[in-house]
Amino acid sequence: MPQTIPGLHHVTAISGPPQTNVDFYVGTLLQRLVKKTVNFDDPGTYHLYYGNQQAEPGTILTFFPFVNAGPGRAGPGMASAVAYAIPKGGLNAWMAALADAAIEFDGPLERFGEQMIALADPDGLRIELIETNRGTAGIDLSDDRPVDGGFHSVTLWLDNPDRTARLLTDVFGYTHAGEASDGGQNRHRFLAGGQGRGSVIDLITSDAASSGRQGAGSIHHVAFRAENDQVQQAWQEILRGQGFDVTPQIDRQYFNAIYFREPGGVLFEIATDPPGFATDEALDALGQELKLPRQHEPLRRRIEQRLPPITLPQRRTK
Repeated sequence: MPQTIPGLHHVTAISGPPQTNVDFYVGTLLQRLVKKTVNFDDPGTYHLYYGNQQAEPGTILTFFPFVNAGPGRAGPGMASAVAYAIPKGGLNAWMAALADAAIEFDGPLERFGEQMIALADPDGLRIELIETNRGTAGIDLSDDRPVDGGFHSVTLWLDNPDRTARLLTDVFGYTHAGEASDGGQNRHRFLAGGQGRGSVIDLITSDAASSGRQGAGSIHHVAFRAENDQVQQAWQEILRGQGFDVTPQIDRQYFNAIYFREPGGVLFEIATDPPGFATDEALDALGQELKLPRQHEPLRRRIEQRLPPITLPQRRTK
């Protein structure tokens, strides 16, 4: 049984109104809306999933959009940024397109030898675009802004990263790949084995006095990949053996999930690759219809009346 985590499965965040969220991630960042469903625990709220064309693990950013959500704020004990992988040579086109759209960004900057830019989504969530060879092999640069690279990394903001670092290295099988300081932040980089999507985790500490707050623009949890139920069960047993309070397996319809708090306070999930997002609609039709979990299907009419309508923007490619 494999005893290493291959990388990220998905990242889940909170946003404000859903139409604004869709306009940005589909219309500006050129992601595909791969699933339109509801928050299983609050079916009056959407759960929107964005990813690459094949809806593959390691590309999926999801949102709980609340129309009246108050602003969130990143701080210690939270994930503070999500980064997409851009193939080498692909960053200039993104900078030009963002400038044409009057979207502000910082950069280009260099971090661990990679060129990157950083911007904020409409709710203030920090999004980074990083040129890298990790997970971007074979992506066609004839598209002005290739978008199928999926994740490069997530950044976790911690008061004390030592115990989280030990979880990553001693339990998950990551390796420490370097340390850097910039802008009052100290950053440690950890790499999963291989060159796959979402195989980078950065841990930062900061001189800035800040307390985190969940709300629009904040990241709710970070999910890592398990190839199947058996691998996930093995991780559940390993983590419980390490003293973590791990949930039972929870059926999320498109994957099975277990959850626990890592030592710095960030909510971690381990999610299975199967069954995937094409289990209830065809791959070429993903995200077009509202899909409900079985337990909420009898309430469909009531749920549809509560949810605000969403219109997909034209997804520009060049």
